[in-house]
Amino acid sequence: MSLKPNQQSIVMLGASGAVGTETVNTLLKLKNIKQLTLLGRNPITNINVDFVNQYKISISDTNSYSKYLENHTTAICTLGVGEPSKVSKEDFIKIDKTAVLDFAIACKKAGITHFELLASVGVSPKSKSFYLKTKGELVEALKELNFERLSIFQPSMILTPTNRYGISQAITLKVWPLLKPLLIGGLKKYRGIPVNILGQAMAKNIFNKGEAYEILQWNEFYSILK
Repeated sequence: MSLKPNQQSIVMLGASGAVGTETVNTLLKLKNIKQLTLLGRNPITNINVDFVNQYKISISDTNSYSKYLENHTTAICTLGVGEPSKVSKEDFIKIDKTAVLDFAIACKKAGITHFELLASVGVSPKSKSFYLKTKGELVEALKELNFERLSIFQPSMILTPTNRYGISQAITLKVWPLLKPLLIGGLKKYRGIPVNILGQAMAKNIFNKGEAYEILQWNEFYSILK
């Protein structure tokens, strides 16, 4: 497939989640997109754009989608369990680590050069937190794939306009923004980020020059949008 200068062909996994939805909404408004392919368990309704293709797949079976990865330049992965505490550790690993890594490996084989991942601030394979440790192990595995460019987005609390997960999230959405004045200097990375800002940053970052391996946090999210 022939691409014009700065034109991108993007494949995305996890487009139906909160961040994924905002990322897609931004991509639909951007110029220089040749093709946007959305892979998921169910198609997203109300998307009627010529350059968008949607395919129903099994996230645990690369054979169900590997043929759809050809001729893309960039992959964006926002796949993840919404409430990790509500699923077993085994299921969390299957979705947030194994399925994502399998997707990345398939993308690498298909010739995709830029991979973007929605992770979390504090991820580390040495973390005592199961969630952060699992995500950290994933990032290390992605680095070993040697994409030309690997972008790891590390938000702290993602602030959604509505409460999606019950009383605990309702409290967090009220309290976290109040902490912003206290989170200065090196603590800025722990500031809450509006989900629309994060989605816009993930979409627009593909058109910015970046490092071969880059970690993007609160400051970078806003810098991308300037």
